[in-house]
Amino acid sequence: MNAALLLIIGIVLFLVAYATYGRFLAKKWGIDARRSTPAHTLRDDVDYCPADAKVILGHHFSSIAGAGPITGPIQAIIFGWLPVYLWVVIGSIFFGGVHDFGSIFASLRHDGKSIGEVVRQNIGQTGKLLFNLFSWLALVLVVAAFADICAGTFAYDPANPDNLTGAMAGTASVLFIALAVLFGIFVYRKNANIAVSTVIGVAALFVCIWVGYTFPVLTLSKTAWIVIVLVYIVIASVMPVWILLQPRDYLCSFLLYALLIGAVAGIFIKHPNLELDAFTSFAVSDGTSIQYLFPILFITVACGAISGFHSLVGSGTTSKQINKESDAKLIGYGAMLIEGVVAIVTIIAVAYTAVQVDGTPAVRFAAGVATFMSGFGLPMKVGTVFIILSFSAFALTSLDTATRIARYMFQELMGKGEKEDQPQFQRFLQKPIVGTVVTVGCAALLMLYGYEKIWPIFGASNQLLAGLALLALTAWFARTGRIKLPTAIPMVIMFAVTLTALVMLARNFFGAGNFLMGGVASVLFILAIVLILTTIKSLKKEARL
Repeated sequence: MNAALLLIIGIVLFLVAYATYGRFLAKKWGIDARRSTPAHTLRDDVDYCPADAKVILGHHFSSIAGAGPITGPIQAIIFGWLPVYLWVVIGSIFFGGVHDFGSIFASLRHDGKSIGEVVRQNIGQTGKLLFNLFSWLALVLVVAAFADICAGTFAYDPANPDNLTGAMAGTASVLFIALAVLFGIFVYRKNANIAVSTVIGVAALFVCIWVGYTFPVLTLSKTAWIVIVLVYIVIASVMPVWILLQPRDYLCSFLLYALLIGAVAGIFIKHPNLELDAFTSFAVSDGTSIQYLFPILFITVACGAISGFHSLVGSGTTSKQINKESDAKLIGYGAMLIEGVVAIVTIIAVAYTAVQVDGTPAVRFAAGVATFMSGFGLPMKVGTVFIILSFSAFALTSLDTATRIARYMFQELMGKGEKEDQPQFQRFLQKPIVGTVVTVGCAALLMLYGYEKIWPIFGASNQLLAGLALLALTAWFARTGRIKLPTAIPMVIMFAVTLTALVMLARNFFGAGNFLMGGVASVLFILAIVLILTTIKSLKKEARL
C-alpha cells in the first residue's frame, strides 16, 4: 500500500470535515464572535490572559499533542495499520474534534472554568466532586506516563557511549526552556512585536537544536532526568502562563509544524510502501496476555483519535486565553484534526520500518520520519535528533500543562472558593504548591512501574474521561436546548469501550499480583459508574419539574 495515498485521503477528509462539520457545530451551538470571553472579563495576567488565536493554537496544539498521537498508534499497530488508520480518521472527525471543540465552548460559557464546573451547574455538586476526583487521578497517570517517557528519551547509557541522541535532545530541551522564558518577557512585558519576535524566536529555537546536537553536555542517567523533569514541572505549573506556558507552547508548535511539513514532503518524495500487514488479528498476544481489538485498540490509540485530557486542557488553560469565541473552532476542532495528521504520519512511519527497527516509541517514530526526510537531503542523524527533540518537547508541554490542571483540580477538591470560613489546614491544602507537590509525588510513585505498564490504564482512564466530558456536554446541551446527538453518540460508544477495558485491565493486574494498578483501575471504574448514575438521576429529576 502506498503511504502517500493514505496521507492524501486523511488530509482531504480532515479539511472537508473542518469546513463542513466544524461549521455545522459552530452554528448549532451558537458561537458568537461578539461575545466577551473570560480572558477579557476576568483578566488577571496569571491564568486569564487573552492572546492571538495563532499563539493559543500553538499552546493548545502543543499541550494536547504530547507523546500521545505517537506512542498510542505505535502500540496499537499490533492489530495492523488499517484498524488504527480508520479509528484515527473517524475518531478525530466525529469524536475527538467534537469533544475538544465542545469542551472549550462550554468552558467559555462558564467563565473559563473547568469541565468540573460544567458538571456542577448541570448535574450537581456531587457530580462535580466525582468528576474532579476522576480527572485528578487520570492526570496523575498522564504525568507519570509522560515523565517516564521524557526521562527515558533523554537518558544516556554509559554501556553505549557512542549513542548521544538522548543527550543531544536533553541539552537542546533545557536551552529551549530558557529561550521560552526570554520570549515571554520580551513579548508580554517589553511589548516586543509578535511577528518580529516569532522570527527571532524560531531562529533561536533551531540554534538551540544545533547547540544540543554539537555540544551534548547533559549525559545523565534516566534516574537523574526523572528528578530534573519532576522538579521542572513543579516549578512550571505554578508560574504565570505568560512567562513559560504560552511562549514555550507557541514556539514548540513550530517544531511540530516543521516536523509535519518535513514528514509529509518526505512521504511524497520517497513514496514508501507499508511493510506491515494491514490487519493481523482480532486477538493478539503481547507475550504476557491476549490483547483484543475491542476494546484495546480504542484505548491505546488515545490522543490520536479522542482524549479526555484534551477537555481538561481546553477548559483548564486554553479557554482562559481565547480572545474571541469564534477562535474556539480553529483551536478546538482544528487542533484535533492536525493531531490526527500526526497520528497518520506515525502509522506510516512505523508500518514502513516495522521489520527494521526496535526500541522506544520515540526511536521507532524517528527512524521512519528521518528516513522520509532523507528524501530531500536531510542527513539521517540530524533528522533523528530533530524528531526525538520534537517528540520530547511535546511530552514536556503536556507534562507541565497536565500538572497545572491537576493542581486546579486538587485545589477544587480541597474546597477552594466554596466557603470563606474554613479550617487553617484545609486552606493550606488549597495552596498551589501543595496541590502540585501532591500530584507530582503520586505520579512519581506510579513511575516505578514504567510507562509500558502505565499506558494501558492511562489510555482507559483518558478515554473514559472523554466519555465523562461528553456526558457533561450532553447534559448542558439538553438543558439549554442545543443539539445533543453529536456528543451523545460518541459518549455512549466511549463508555462501552472504556468500561469494558477497565474491567479487563483490573482482572489482568490483580491476576499478576499488581494490586496497586488493579486498585486504580477498580476505583476509576466505580467513580465512572457512580457519576453516570448521578447524571441520569439529575436529568430525570429535572424532566419531572
